[in-house]
Amino acid sequence: MRTRIKICGLTRREDILAANRWKQDYIVFVFAESRRQVGKEKERQLKNMLRPGILAVGVFVNGDPEEEAGLFREGVIDLIQLHGQETEEDIRRIKLLTGGMAPVIRAVSVTGPESVRQWADSSAEFLLLDNGPGGTGSAFDYRLLEECLPEKPFFLAGGLEPEGVKEAVEALKPFAVDVSSGVEPEGVKDEAKIRRFIRNVRTPVNF
Repeated sequence: MRTRIKICGLTRREDILAANRWKQDYIVFVFAESRRQVGKEKERQLKNMLRPGILAVGVFVNGDPEEEAGLFREGVIDLIQLHGQETEEDIRRIKLLTGGMAPVIRAVSVTGPESVRQWADSSAEFLLLDNGPGGTGSAFDYRLLEECLPEKPFFLAGGLEPEGVKEAVEALKPFAVDVSSGVEPEGVKDEAKIRRFIRNVRTPVNF
């Protein structure tokens, strides 16, 4: 199975152009309060620049399901990622508001097997396994997942960098890998690092 690639926190025209060049699978717009938050209208402009086939994920933390569903219906985002204390009821509400059309990624702070298992029956299509609240750029001990890899497709996050991502993919076989600060050495996305990250995930594809 091909491992998909998701680059989080794109904020500039240059980021989108790089995404188009290297054909990652997902890009992420951060709607939660963050230095990477740029606002709905800017996100809409950036989304319109994406090449067909690259999907935009909106990241929210304890947001309003009505707003999240509205952004999906308007085409600003293609998937909804919940990264706070949202409940299964919140996920079902999003499904109701979008006619069941919006794919949901539920972020999980991995502290042990139970933190993953509690979402086994979630109506979210995907889990995202991360360290702490997410966005910290710090890795967690992947050995915590050895006995509790979810049956659901999952995104692997938490301190991934171009160096070492291939080993993580081979060990855990995630549906996708998620990176942000690992390709952002000076506070902005670095295209050379993005290219190296993608190459290391997709080897032996020629780059």
